[in-house]
Amino acid sequence: MNVDSIIELEQAARWGPAVVGGKAAVLSELAATGFAVPPGVVVTAAAQEHAELADDLTAAAAQLGGGRFAVRSSGTAEDLPDASYAGLYETLLDVPADGLFDAVQACFAAAGSERVLAYHQRRGGPKPSMAVLVQRMIDPVAAGVGFTAHPVTGIRDQAVVTAVPGLGEALVSGRGAAEEWIIEAGVATPMRLRAEAESVLTAAQALAVAALARRVAYRRGRPQDIEWAIDLDQRLWLLQARPMTALPDPVSWNPPGPGLWMRNFRLGEWLPEPVTPLFATWLLPLIEAGYLDGMQQSVRVRVPFRWTLVNGWYYNATPIPSPALLATVLRQGRTHAVKVLFNALIRVGRNPAAADRAVLGDLERRWREQQLPAYRGLIATTEAEIPTAQPHRLIEIVDQLGRQAGVALWYLAIVGGSAWKMEACLTRFTRAHLAEILPDTEGGAQLLLRGLPGAEPTMDSHAVFSADWYHPLAADLPALALPQDDGDRHAALVAERLAAEQRCTAALADQPRLLAQFQQLLRVNQRYAITREQQARAFTLAWPALRACARSLGRHLKQIDVIEDSDDVFFCARSDLDSTATAIDVAGRRAEWNRQRRLAAPLSLGRPTRLFGDVIEHAVQTARGGMASTNDNTIVGHPASAGQATGPVSVVTGPDDFATFADGDILVAKATAPAWTPLFARAAAVVTDGGTLAAHASLVAREYGIPAVVGTGTATTRLRPGQMVTVNGTAGTVTIHPQ
Repeated sequence: MNVDSIIELEQAARWGPAVVGGKAAVLSELAATGFAVPPGVVVTAAAQEHAELADDLTAAAAQLGGGRFAVRSSGTAEDLPDASYAGLYETLLDVPADGLFDAVQACFAAAGSERVLAYHQRRGGPKPSMAVLVQRMIDPVAAGVGFTAHPVTGIRDQAVVTAVPGLGEALVSGRGAAEEWIIEAGVATPMRLRAEAESVLTAAQALAVAALARRVAYRRGRPQDIEWAIDLDQRLWLLQARPMTALPDPVSWNPPGPGLWMRNFRLGEWLPEPVTPLFATWLLPLIEAGYLDGMQQSVRVRVPFRWTLVNGWYYNATPIPSPALLATVLRQGRTHAVKVLFNALIRVGRNPAAADRAVLGDLERRWREQQLPAYRGLIATTEAEIPTAQPHRLIEIVDQLGRQAGVALWYLAIVGGSAWKMEACLTRFTRAHLAEILPDTEGGAQLLLRGLPGAEPTMDSHAVFSADWYHPLAADLPALALPQDDGDRHAALVAERLAAEQRCTAALADQPRLLAQFQQLLRVNQRYAITREQQARAFTLAWPALRACARSLGRHLKQIDVIEDSDDVFFCARSDLDSTATAIDVAGRRAEWNRQRRLAAPLSLGRPTRLFGDVIEHAVQTARGGMASTNDNTIVGHPASAGQATGPVSVVTGPDDFATFADGDILVAKATAPAWTPLFARAAAVVTDGGTLAAHASLVAREYGIPAVVGTGTATTRLRPGQMVTVNGTAGTVTIHPQ
């Protein structure tokens, strides 16, 4: 055996990475200091000059023992802090001893491939040479990757372990779906599990992999990305170690100011992902400004709701009560502002009928008779202009429509948003006086709010998947028709509701005061439930026109060579539209947005003020009625639509997943919007990460008579496709069935 051409792995570090390559040099050092690295040899570039290489490899195989081998590249420029060359070279597994010569030659040949040369040209510098690492093959029951810092958030105190059964090559190459664990403060938490019944790792094994990765990082002096495997004897092996390249700065989720900041309230219900630059810098501020326009029209004051973007995600908070703020309200709106805000925010949850008579009824009529016709009229007028409009006019149209959409959102919040507060009052009444007639276990007061005329689910062409205008509308995608039996289902809910009303009326017949109170509560609740659904549909009426304007502006920017594709306009900022710049870093902005999409954004930041935080928590506890019980297999959220259902999980991330959704599946999503309505007709139940009692998922689920749990925070990461769960929409829990 030529000692200058084939070197034992434990001795390879002495020769340095210039001879044995980066991968082998690192593994050699780690093996020599006690890490469990599969034994092997390094075939240097000089070995190609020896005619007896095949014989030398046969001798090396006999020395290593075992009948099969892993053959991998070890380039001199590989696994460096500023360039990993990951996945560019050749890797051959399960190579028999008599196939080693051909496998080694294939690895050397890969060094001259087009993809390697292209990567090298982008980096510059001298052309790298390469060695080949031959190791005894491990028979893994599980394999994967471990990171000593979170590769997406950059958090250094979190380790991430991904795993697949068997060989890890499919995972490393991007072909396999893995389960994922987060390890922090000595605790391993499963974040994404595979569709198969069995988990790949136990928590103890995930902790062991993280500990191995951190030992490597300590030895190497910087965050590491390792490949690992667990064999049939449950021994953990280190297969590769390299520095984590392009590790982002740690992501902070610090509250942007005092008070409670919520991701899934108000406009946040319509934004299940981080927003794109054009929406963030243009349409979003327009909607927020229009929201205050609507407030000014109806309350005669402008009390700004605080909102901001944190790592691209929308958060908003209520005004913090202060003497200065109260003085502003009194000075600007005087008694009218106090009257409106008192009835809409406080009295509505205590005496809905009185709040309706005093303020809300007038606001509802103003929306229906003035704001909605004005909104529709503006859309009709501007839509006719868009095809021939010049850029400056397109900008004016967006400004007009965006602010009018904000006005619509205000009316949805102040009028339609009263529905869930009213329902809490109805729920208290039925629990106190009609518990045997409308037991919580059978739906409770929600039976009285299903199958309402005017609230039937529809599939409108302007229905959105997100309020961010980057995303397609229902009209932009293949038709998602409601099922043929949808009318039958609605008719059954109508019959169920009418029967429940009759039972309640009969039970209170000998108590005229309570009967009158019930009937009054019922009427006002049903009316506002219908109004809330109608307002939610109407909010995005302008989105076809808004998207048409944005895309037309995109075509203009493409024509003047500012962007390469017209849809790149959504990754421009508002200021770019007025700029004479010759190019915009669309690729960089798109990459940042995609990184932000992978972040696990908390549902809330900061701590609630007593005035507002207690209202939300009280509403949740009222809806739940003390029914929630939890254990390690339970996910807890807001009880949004009563009832219980069991079925397989279907995690839906967007329209591309709609085609695979089957009847009887449990719909699990970050959030839902009106364009998701056809899935509700097929779902056994709905579970969302975001949302509140007033969210779209809550209301549409009730109209379909299916359970819903919203605001879970983590359902899309904790649940895996095909997993059986039971959704209890009355208690607000999702129970994971044991495998």
